[in-house]
Amino acid sequence: MPPAKKRTRSYDSAKIRAAVLAQFGNVREAVVGLTAEQLALPTALGDWTVRELVSHLAMAVESVNRTIELSAELSTQQPATTPATASIPTASTPTPVLPLLRWPFVTADLAPDISRDVKAVAASASPDELFERTAGRIAALLPATPDDRVITTRVGAMRLGDFLVTRTIELIVHTDDLNRAVAGLGVPYDRQALAACTRLLADALAVKAPGASTEVRIPPYAVVQCVEGPRHTRGTPPNVVETDPLTWIRLATGRTTWREALDAAHVSASGERADLGGLLPLMR
Repeated sequence: MPPAKKRTRSYDSAKIRAAVLAQFGNVREAVVGLTAEQLALPTALGDWTVRELVSHLAMAVESVNRTIELSAELSTQQPATTPATASIPTASTPTPVLPLLRWPFVTADLAPDISRDVKAVAASASPDELFERTAGRIAALLPATPDDRVITTRVGAMRLGDFLVTRTIELIVHTDDLNRAVAGLGVPYDRQALAACTRLLADALAVKAPGASTEVRIPPYAVVQCVEGPRHTRGTPPNVVETDPLTWIRLATGRTTWREALDAAHVSASGERADLGGLLPLMR
């Protein structure tokens, strides 16, 4: 994957923080009412049950707590010196920080480790306990931590503000998985969280297929241009793809295929460069 050339979209910090907490709250409220039979239901995520899926949703936010705590511990540690080494100058090597638009492309290899951890966490406590514990911790830790704090995540160092944007993908994508696994559950999607998730995945497409011959529209949240070819300068582009946010998110994360979405009329595509089937999914 070539490095991103696209300028990263800016996100409103207060809105992202509120969105993460709101969507986490939406899921928490729904999880409280799940029965043992519902928790044992299968999901579309391999061998995960609903219990493991909701545990992963709690872990998506608990990871914010863990990384904040770890960064605080590291910031208080001082390098040890001895008389033999104290006078020797040392070069400080800054930690490379993962850009936000790289995150969707570097998560696939983590799946085995994540699945192992999810099963362990799901077996260690009830979903109610996990969500209550995580809610209390993030309420204490997040307000006191600035967005520019560099934290250590599974994929490397990231700024907290960027990592919080990635949490909207985790929460929205897996809320959709949960809604599809438990009939009639109907967990709502926070508008700001859905918007951020849609936009980040749309921008990732523009990174994967740079160009300006095709316009991808995901109203009301995102419009991006991508795919190499003749650039249009005015009027209606010759190649246009349009879909709704949830269909886009399912396409981008492999929950549905391009052909399935076309056949169900959940996506419209016009123009010779409007077939995105070979570019999707962006992440799994």
